Amino acid sequence: MTGTACSTTDLCAFAGARQVLSRLRTLSAHAPQSLVIEGGTEADRTTAALAWAATLNCTGQPEARPCCQCAPCVQIAQGVFLDLKVFGGESKISTDEVREALPEWGQPPRGNGRRVSIFLGAHEFHPAVANLLLKTLEEPRPGNVFVLLAPQRERLLQTLVSRSFVLTLPWPEPKAAEPDVAEWLAALLHFWDTGQGWFERTGTKGSADRALALRLLSACQRELTLAVAGNTQHSPAAKRLARLGPAGLRRFDLVLGQAQEALNQPTVMPALVLDWIATAMIAKGSA
Repeated sequence: MTGTACSTTDLCAFAGARQVLSRLRTLSAHAPQSLVIEGGTEADRTTAALAWAATLNCTGQPEARPCCQCAPCVQIAQGVFLDLKVFGGESKISTDEVREALPEWGQPPRGNGRRVSIFLGAHEFHPAVANLLLKTLEEPRPGNVFVLLAPQRERLLQTLVSRSFVLTLPWPEPKAAEPDVAEWLAALLHFWDTGQGWFERTGTKGSADRALALRLLSACQRELTLAVAGNTQHSPAAKRLARLGPAGLRRFDLVLGQAQEALNQPTVMPALVLDWIATAMIAKGSA
């Protein structure tokens, strides 16, 4: 379990603050036990989650929550509020962390508001963690609310999403891929459709170094974001990915995550990682 903090200015002034804060105030009247926050940047999602915690615990006037001045608001912004629990961040969330929190979730909050448990990078949940949290959500936890942060809801276990209210932040504007990376991305999608051309490309000595492989992964994540958001009109690659459907897009996200971990190992050959991406998705990508 790790803490997180932001300034009180950040708490009340993240991207799309006026609309999002208004929505959070409306939700707070009948707070859902589980809230999924998607869209925006990682920092936007984290700040929105902290704003949600502050809205539920603020002692200011209801129409002005979070006030960013009362003790709960300031403590939440500093990451020291007793009824705030933050999981993830520097390391992936473990089942032991979640199990250790079960007794506390069975108790009422220490203060007069709600205990808010925020899960950073929920799209990277190990299946055992996701299933344990799912069982927790199936049992009412009075005074406790949960917040799952992910770039897109499709990258979460669908049963978790179905038990949550989804709040979508303004989508960030992705950067276009550089020409050499765009060429590799086009070759990857061509291989999915035809089964041709990929291994000749990766088999050429020196053609795929670690830096290029990482840039290709970033480009794939960009197109994945566009595909999930339905913003495909100006991106043939995103349009092609959209054909995978929700299950296929989630699979592609998992494949990219595993490829990222592999490329972080200095002994792993980048070309082999790229070949694995191509073959791991070709069955799903040949729709």
